[in-house]
Amino acid sequence: MRPECVCQSANHCLSDDRIHAVASPSQPVPASHRIDSIDIFRGITVLIMIFVDNLGFVQGLPWWTEHMPREANGMTYVDMVFPAFLFLMGMSLPLDISSQRARGAAKSKIWARVVLRSFILVALGLFVANAPQVDAGNTGIASEWWVGLGFIGIGLVLSKFPARNRHPKISAVLTYAGVALFVVLAIIFRRVPLEGHVAWLDFSDWEILGLLGWAYLAVATIYILFETKVAVLFSAFAAFVAVNAFSVAGKLSWLNLLPSCAKPFEAGLTSITMAGLLATLLIVRNEIAPTSRSKVAWAMTSAAILFAAGWLLRPLGISKIRDTPTWCLYCIAANLLIVLLLYWIADIKHWSGWASVTGPVGRNPLLSYFLPYVAYLSPKLDWLTADGTAGWAGVAKSLFFAGMIWGAVALLDRTRIGLRV
Repeated sequence: MRPECVCQSANHCLSDDRIHAVASPSQPVPASHRIDSIDIFRGITVLIMIFVDNLGFVQGLPWWTEHMPREANGMTYVDMVFPAFLFLMGMSLPLDISSQRARGAAKSKIWARVVLRSFILVALGLFVANAPQVDAGNTGIASEWWVGLGFIGIGLVLSKFPARNRHPKISAVLTYAGVALFVVLAIIFRRVPLEGHVAWLDFSDWEILGLLGWAYLAVATIYILFETKVAVLFSAFAAFVAVNAFSVAGKLSWLNLLPSCAKPFEAGLTSITMAGLLATLLIVRNEIAPTSRSKVAWAMTSAAILFAAGWLLRPLGISKIRDTPTWCLYCIAANLLIVLLLYWIADIKHWSGWASVTGPVGRNPLLSYFLPYVAYLSPKLDWLTADGTAGWAGVAKSLFFAGMIWGAVALLDRTRIGLRV
């Protein structure tokens, strides 16, 4: 069983945004300070994601509680969850790279980290997408065992806890064991598609983490190559928007001739990630606007321009499922204004105590993403979800499920246990 919304929403899994808010890239900065507004926005988004993913199981709810259908034009709040993760991933990217430089990391090490993170996210996305398709007869083990061993492999490779930090050799053994387990699971995996033949991994669906991985790789590559040339970064954003618009308009039909495994990049999704990166340069750092007043002016003007551009592109449709440019631009503008407000509240005025409830999931987005899958992909635990419910009873159960995941993450966060890419 797999929830409809999880496959179409996202979790930002790259959360190393530890850097001083007003530093420029050339200045040495402490690597321990977190940008509170990013953690808060991420935590709110994760909690909403967990709730709406479960809400997708509930029958008899109003139209605005789920994604707009493919053929319809319009947006609901559910359609804005995924873009928030992409936007936040883009915001964290320059902060993470600056944090690495502050710790003395060479450029080659930064490149290696980007490639490794992208590969891990893509691999995790393929695991999530293929897990419901395991054919026990041809794979050789029951689907529950394959999925369970996959979760164990994820824990071995990506888990972080104090004892692991103190014992690097043991940590290395755990990592190698997890990688070996994943390799074995990939080798033995078999599925039976609708055509009836036995097949290997399905590369037509990269799932949400895979799409995050590809967008991260594209935007990180551009940033590392041109990070001091803000005009080039803005041009790259405009280029992604243009490619997205031409693609939706059918002007790039040759792309459809490529096999699905050869076209993982989504220009619209990458434009949202690039917009998040530019938001950090604008709001958090001083590359574009040096004063608080100028930051507000730039952000408000940019949001207005983005809304206007989205309005002009309405003839191409407004749809998350179709990845239309208007949907992308509206979401970017909304996220920019939300971040501006939260940054002023949490990082400038330091009024962040009200958001402490979001802290655990904001600091542990990958853990918060995978814990619900333990129930989604385990038949013996699906009773915890809202599957089979209707109306307000389903809404209540969805809230309970989100609260349960929050409680588990908060408990693990208190003991400093989490998942990190």
